Amino acid sequence: MHPARVHYLAGMRVNLFDFDLPPGRIALRPAEPRDAARLLIVRPHGAPPLEDRTILDLPGQLVPGDVLVVNDTRVIPARLQGSRVRANASARIEATLIQREGEALWRAFARPGKKLKQGEVIRFAAMESTVNTPESLDAEVASKGEEGEVLLKFALSGEALDKALDRIGQMPLPPYISGRRSADRRDDQDYQTLFAQKPGAVAAPTASLHFTPRLVAALAARGVSIQKVTLHVGVGTFLPVKASDTEGHKMHAEWGEITQAAADALNRARFSSGRIVAAGTTSLRILESAAAQDGSIQAFAGETSIFITPGYRFKAVDVLLTNFHLPRSTLFMLAAAFSGLKTMQAAYAHAITENYRFYSYGDACLLFPAITEEGA
Repeated sequence: MHPARVHYLAGMRVNLFDFDLPPGRIALRPAEPRDAARLLIVRPHGAPPLEDRTILDLPGQLVPGDVLVVNDTRVIPARLQGSRVRANASARIEATLIQREGEALWRAFARPGKKLKQGEVIRFAAMESTVNTPESLDAEVASKGEEGEVLLKFALSGEALDKALDRIGQMPLPPYISGRRSADRRDDQDYQTLFAQKPGAVAAPTASLHFTPRLVAALAARGVSIQKVTLHVGVGTFLPVKASDTEGHKMHAEWGEITQAAADALNRARFSSGRIVAAGTTSLRILESAAAQDGSIQAFAGETSIFITPGYRFKAVDVLLTNFHLPRSTLFMLAAAFSGLKTMQAAYAHAITENYRFYSYGDACLLFPAITEEGA
């Protein structure tokens, strides 16, 4: 078990990571087929610096011996609808699970949280049923935190709780999608990656949403292998930073794992001149959390709250595949740390002009590293 590893670097003004995005650029559905999404190649020190491609061109951008690292977490239906159980009054409650704290315990955001008191019971049910059917699930408010955060103790635990959540929960689509349309059965498939195996995420590792069996076969034919790691993505990852300076932002912790077998395979590739290509910021964060100063990757199991901003020295990851991120988000800061702030500002301006689709269901970019601390 490794302790959480947190990197807080010299503070930067958060407004440096702001940009204007026309609402029409936000993708509400994924590309069909998934590997039809566009891919912007970003080379901070190459020619051309920006190149418009598609996801199916990814194998040609990599070389034999490269290792693509994907996140095998599986998104759980973490959005719950229910009612507060109180004899003299009733109130509708919506809860979004954000982090598991025990076999029967989940930390969650509740709306409206002010109506809840410690010790009260919320009865959750599937949207198409009533709260009095056998499909309901009770949870006690074990404690209350700030800004609507609560600790829920469910009447079921372990695998029984997981199965109940599968029956009554909804996919926790990000607010920029759920605010414009409701989740539906298509999202049950669309919001899971090809590699999803281990339940626990409340948001998808979106860079991997583009992968199809056809693309995986093309990577194998190119001599690119795939290794799996786990990071159970939390909703805090996608929230805009509210602080005015990066030093004032606190990252939510997320649980992750790199097995010894995966670490050994990655180290063999590194020391054989292969590159580590992270499919998504989630894969990158767990890799960097587990990396030693010499770039070797250790087995890892535990929480990480790593916060990467310009000035961070990357130890493990050589290339990053990632989607286009929210302004003022920790993910855009990470991309700016990897390829340079000025480079990423130019890349995003190009993507907006060229009608790339943004965010979870949107297109992707393949980032190569900045050699200098550009924009830091």
